[in-house]
Amino acid sequence: MTTHAPQPAVSPVPLMDIASGVYAFKTLALADELGLFTWLSGRSTSVEEFAARHGIEHRPAELLLTACASIGLLDQDSTGAYTNSLLAEQYLVEGRPHYFGGWIKVVNRHEYPAYEHLETSLRGNHPISWDVEKQESLFAPDDPIMVQTFWDGMYSLSRYTAGLLADAFDFGVVTRILDVGGGGAAFDIELCQRYPQLRATVFDLPFVCELTRKPVSDAGLDDRIDLVGGDFFADRLPADHDAVLLSNILHDWDEAAVGRILDACGKALPAGGYLLICESFVADDKTGPPLAALMSLNMLVETWGRNYTVAEYTGWLDAAGFDTTNFLRFDGLGANGVLVAHKR
Repeated sequence: MTTHAPQPAVSPVPLMDIASGVYAFKTLALADELGLFTWLSGRSTSVEEFAARHGIEHRPAELLLTACASIGLLDQDSTGAYTNSLLAEQYLVEGRPHYFGGWIKVVNRHEYPAYEHLETSLRGNHPISWDVEKQESLFAPDDPIMVQTFWDGMYSLSRYTAGLLADAFDFGVVTRILDVGGGGAAFDIELCQRYPQLRATVFDLPFVCELTRKPVSDAGLDDRIDLVGGDFFADRLPADHDAVLLSNILHDWDEAAVGRILDACGKALPAGGYLLICESFVADDKTGPPLAALMSLNMLVETWGRNYTVAEYTGWLDAAGFDTTNFLRFDGLGANGVLVAHKR
């Protein structure tokens, strides 16, 4: 009599989905590097035209376009020609306000190679994406990949999330906001465009402030967004603001450094001033959510920090002289909410 092994209680398909992530990401990254979506904006292409443009054979050209279509980046019309999908047209065309290609380049050029050495980070409990023996931090101005790619990537990651923050919190109660570590000024540009009464100050490393001048100028906001160079561990933060924003800053640092940054923010704010912490928060029980937990693991290869919980921040804020008043959740890029606190 033939017997059959019982069917597994769960399917292995989720494991295949995880393992296949490399295929999807590298498809996206290569198409972005080739400028495919920017070139296709407002037009279409055949496989033959795409192959000729890049000097490649029909087979690899067809495979890449098919892969892009399969993951929702391209559409195909009745003639077989490919066009940008709505997703690609809105977020993958260079020059668009919410262009996401900057972050794709950061992951592809900077983070992806580091993950081949994830176990080294795990066993050594130190970053691996930069030389901890030669650099003071991830943000060294002499790292060409960081200077050329990282800040554009952070702008890509931040601009969409800035709109969600503007929807979640009423900035009508704020007249001057200090964006600590706000290089690129993505949040400040979005907020100032939404709230005409608002003025902003970006406080970041001097070389980052220089890189930030162009996006501020391009947005026509030189008269409303000031740039102040400094180091928040060594220099006093600018005063005369009624709110401080920390967006995707605190996860870069260990707990002691987080406490120092919060203390500095407290000294810069008047009583009743707002402190807004916009981050990808890990659940208090530390079971997820997946993106927050995975980006927290990413800090193992990138920094000495991690993504923290609302409960952890609440305790540290209390020690720094703040009362936590609200947690506003949203589904952003690199952030899933904002923790609101008042200076006592």
